[in-house]
Amino acid sequence: MARINVGDKFGDFSLKNHKDAVIDTAALTDKKILLSFHPLAWTDVCARQMQSLESNFESFQNLNTVPLGLSVDSVPCKKAWAEKLGIEKTDLLADFWPHGGLALRLGIFIDRFGFSERANIIFDKDRRAIFVKIYPLKELPDVKELLEFLKK
Repeated sequence: MARINVGDKFGDFSLKNHKDAVIDTAALTDKKILLSFHPLAWTDVCARQMQSLESNFESFQNLNTVPLGLSVDSVPCKKAWAEKLGIEKTDLLADFWPHGGLALRLGIFIDRFGFSERANIIFDKDRRAIFVKIYPLKELPDVKELLEFLKK
């Protein structure tokens, strides 16, 4: 699939979070959604990326944005990882089955590795992409960049 670009419309989706609850973006009406994809749980850069979402959770809420962390890891893996990292407010979603299905639909699944690119994608309340950035796999995304963008 072609990679999502700024201006592209994207439908709603549902995935289970690390607490085994279904998160359906259709229920997040009138909210912007940040999809923060990381390749795999239990890796250093991915941990810091998810911790940055958690530590800025209230800032995202104040900007009418729901931050979601995503990877191809399973729900039990995400649950253990969230507990280890102390993540309580940010939903960590399992794009586990079909394996990387959401990342594939967004055009950011790396087939040869079996996981997604490291990416931040922000959708407005109409589910149009307003921010799309792909990062080198070993680079920690700057959460301040996202917050500054959302303040505009």
